[in-house]
Amino acid sequence: MAIEKGLVLTEEGVFKNGSVEFGETILKVETLDEDNAECAYIIPGLIDIHTHGSMGFDFSEASPEQMREMSLYYAKNGVTSFLATTITAPEDAIAGAMNNAALFERPEGGARCLGVNMEGPFLSYEKRGVHRHEYLAAPDIVMFEKMNALSNNGIRLVSIAPELPGAMEFIRVASKACKVSIAHSAAGYDIAMRAFENGATHVTHLFNATSPFSHREPGVVGAAADARAFVEIICDGVHLHPAVIRAIYKLFPGRVCMISDSVQSAGLPDGNYELGGLPIIVKDGKSTLEDGTIAGSVISLIQGVRFAAGCGLSLGDVVTAATLNNARSVGLEESVGSLTPGKKADVVILDRELNVRKVYIDGREA
Repeated sequence: MAIEKGLVLTEEGVFKNGSVEFGETILKVETLDEDNAECAYIIPGLIDIHTHGSMGFDFSEASPEQMREMSLYYAKNGVTSFLATTITAPEDAIAGAMNNAALFERPEGGARCLGVNMEGPFLSYEKRGVHRHEYLAAPDIVMFEKMNALSNNGIRLVSIAPELPGAMEFIRVASKACKVSIAHSAAGYDIAMRAFENGATHVTHLFNATSPFSHREPGVVGAAADARAFVEIICDGVHLHPAVIRAIYKLFPGRVCMISDSVQSAGLPDGNYELGGLPIIVKDGKSTLEDGTIAGSVISLIQGVRFAAGCGLSLGDVVTAATLNNARSVGLEESVGSLTPGKKADVVILDRELNVRKVYIDGREA
């Protein structure tokens, strides 16, 4: 298969006029310095490393069959790979989610599951957001290792509030098995820096459910900048102001990871839904608890790309944040994330308005 005319995103994050040839893997990429304004964009498949669900289903309780339905939704919207993301819940529910992720088989035309993002239960009560307080727990490496075994060693990212008792030891051990992310944390700069020094490399949805960035106490944000951590952003027009998005790109060059943080109502109309057993209301594209607390998002990742591109950022930087940076942040950049010969042939064609026109996964049109 060859796509002979388009603006190809290079691994350096620059669009160049060129062509891509692929089978099950990328075979050849040719680029020219000239630009053709009439060409469509040829980009790697989007990678959503933080999505709780879509189409009425939630990874924390979805069956393998329901996971397959979600994978078709992702592929339709240009996401070729994802991490099934859990939420704070009773241990047996998390165990069920891990087992289902291990059993998942990608359907024809569906996105692949790269593993699990375990968000919770090792989170701060103060910054818990929509995570149910009765199921929050102290860091427990034995429980983590049990969950990882149930997922067939599929946990790629685990979240933790580093101010919790035992957090540093947990980070030291867990970081040998997967990437560790600071999340839902009220930690100040010093504690956050200790977490990075002990092995954390990532921050979950930066600025949301974390300590504030202040001129005298820079908190998790300042520590992440000094530690050169990867940081997630949700570009839905709700979680972050456009000026903050622009600032994040300047503060974290090459380390911004765009996510959807989508919940089960993604892909569905406004209405009443559930998240982790709590009722949520979706109105005008905003998902909240009854008290107004933001409850994830309802966007697909391509919608985040379009929103961020509208904030005045380089399109190459924006798409790289939704592809290669995400792959790098969870250690999977050798197989996915860019149009590099030898990597999986996950290719998306966008028109000039950034609408998805064609999607290829392992070289086959979805």
